[in-house]
Amino acid sequence: MPSLSSDLLGDLDPTSDRAVFRQIADQLREAIDRGRFKEGEKLPSEAELVEHYGVSRMTVRNSFSVLQGEGLVHAEHGKGVFVRPRPPVRRLASDRFARRHREQGKSAFIVEADAAGSHPQVDSLEVKEEKASQDVSTRLGSVRRVLARRRRYLLDGRPVEFATSYLPLDIARGTPIAEPNPGPGGIYARLEELGHRLDHFEEEIRARMPSPDEVRTLRLASGVPVIHLIRTAFDQEGRAVEVCDTVMAADAYVLSYQLPAT
Repeated sequence: MPSLSSDLLGDLDPTSDRAVFRQIADQLREAIDRGRFKEGEKLPSEAELVEHYGVSRMTVRNSFSVLQGEGLVHAEHGKGVFVRPRPPVRRLASDRFARRHREQGKSAFIVEADAAGSHPQVDSLEVKEEKASQDVSTRLGSVRRVLARRRRYLLDGRPVEFATSYLPLDIARGTPIAEPNPGPGGIYARLEELGHRLDHFEEEIRARMPSPDEVRTLRLASGVPVIHLIRTAFDQEGRAVEVCDTVMAADAYVLSYQLPAT
């Protein structure tokens, strides 16, 4: 770790009306943004910052709390405060559902994991028939019951998203889609084998803070938001054949899109 200096972190401005702990947080944030502290690197200790700035330990702790609330750092008990890694997965909207991946027997998640150089896993798998919620029913064309497939995705052992797919029973019941492992290429490959050749997808995306259950499921650090994505898949006949409700750890993904100029 580089030695503390005014060049590294700067000095406090005694004439500023900005609280001292926020000034310290500002300087640490800038140092992280400029790469002076790398991903996974330990920040200066409380004692070092107390000595550097001439402030109390509580002031330093409040500065760390600001950065934790922003999702920039995380604390490890007995070890210190570390810079959080940047999102490891780039989700390419224009490529992730390309038919060539399904024909190669790969689901979208496996393709993304391969690109990130990470080991993909799926756990907490549940497949069952259930009553459709009002929102899901509307998106699927007023169906009453659906096949629900719930699963959690992990990269290198870390949970990064939790997703539930809802499919009309007249399509999914009694098919490999109703099995825990639907086979190579995932449920989209099976839908196409059943004659529902996919035409397009519609996605709605918003960012929000997680619920307590989502914090536990995704093992989220304090201050980390989630990306809530609802995707509807349509076949070439215009029928909605799946609704997928996904909650992703926002610090695990970069969402990348290509937009036409005309």
